Amino acid sequence: MTDADRQLELIRQNAEVFLGEDELKKRIAAGKKLRVKLGVDPTRPDLTFGHMVVFNKLRQFQDLGHTAVLVIGDFTTRIGDPSGRSTARPILSEEEINENAKTYLDQAFKILDKEKTEVRHNSEWFGKWSMIDTLRLARQMTVARMLERDDFAKRYASKTPISIVEFLYPLLQGRDSVELQSDIEIGGTDQLFNNLVGRQLQKDAGLPEQAVLTMPLLVGLDGARKMSKSYDNYIALNESAKEMFGKIMSISDETMWTYYALLLCKTPAEITAMKAQHPMEMKKQLATALTAKFHGEAAGKYEREQFENVFSKGKIRDDIPEFRWGELVAAGAESAALTDILAATKLFPSKKEIRRLVEQGAVKMNDEKISDPALKISASDAAKTLVIQAGKRTFLKVVA
Repeated sequence: MTDADRQLELIRQNAEVFLGEDELKKRIAAGKKLRVKLGVDPTRPDLTFGHMVVFNKLRQFQDLGHTAVLVIGDFTTRIGDPSGRSTARPILSEEEINENAKTYLDQAFKILDKEKTEVRHNSEWFGKWSMIDTLRLARQMTVARMLERDDFAKRYASKTPISIVEFLYPLLQGRDSVELQSDIEIGGTDQLFNNLVGRQLQKDAGLPEQAVLTMPLLVGLDGARKMSKSYDNYIALNESAKEMFGKIMSISDETMWTYYALLLCKTPAEITAMKAQHPMEMKKQLATALTAKFHGEAAGKYEREQFENVFSKGKIRDDIPEFRWGELVAAGAESAALTDILAATKLFPSKKEIRRLVEQGAVKMNDEKISDPALKISASDAAKTLVIQAGKRTFLKVVA
């Protein structure tokens, strides 16, 4: 096997679509250091494990000696990527975009080699464009071609508005590839159309066409839909070690193997061998490895120990938060409703959520299930120390 074949075998791993492979092989065989483009629009302040899939692939290219070009779409964010959307994205302010971009980089470099990453902002070139430049770019695409996109076609058929500026988005993303002279662009499967536009615009400009490689969209914690904050089925890269470990342990056994493949880059042969072991043990190893990746090996090991204390040995975590009675109730109060006490800890999003947990039988106090959201707790109860569990992962103490 030649070096080019070996590299392509690794590049191909987990890929959903890989176009332009033969051209890419020739460049690798000729000793070219590839320029590998990945664009991200800083629409929110934090990244999720879904982003980790493409960042892992970009890191593989770095490890093979190629140049990772991370494009921060600070200009294109002002339009909003319509990929997979049934409506237009909300418009962010320049300040929000810049702040989000900073946090994106902080998180991205937990996976990427910072020293081997070329960071570019597409405002570098689009910020200098005139209206004439934009009109020239628009001439390179027809409305009929735009409506080949599944999301645009569905919106057009259902008479859901599509703004002209949304039609410009794929062209602007494609123009990034011309400016950067990328050899390959990677992204999720929802980016295939946009990436192909880049390939076409490079051809129109007389440049070598970029290869296109798309990665699967990571399934979320529900095991059904793609990981998304909109579905509340996500794990953020900046989650606490406790939350990260607990969320990973909540996934199904079937989803676990997808995470091993896409997040830890395990090969099919490695996963087949792991399936011979007990699923619970393999899930603990997955959670430990991913938590360690973002928080360090000691944190991964600690969270596993704490998980086993709670779910295997019936103990409580060593580090549960402790609140004094006087911090949670009005001065001089001798009693208060459990719902009000839990709300005062600020550990829950709302009283409605607390009531929901109680009604579902998910709240215990000193290991006894609570079924009444209006249950009154007295100061004398707190004097004995109350250990409250709400849901699977939230524990706290109330003391006098």
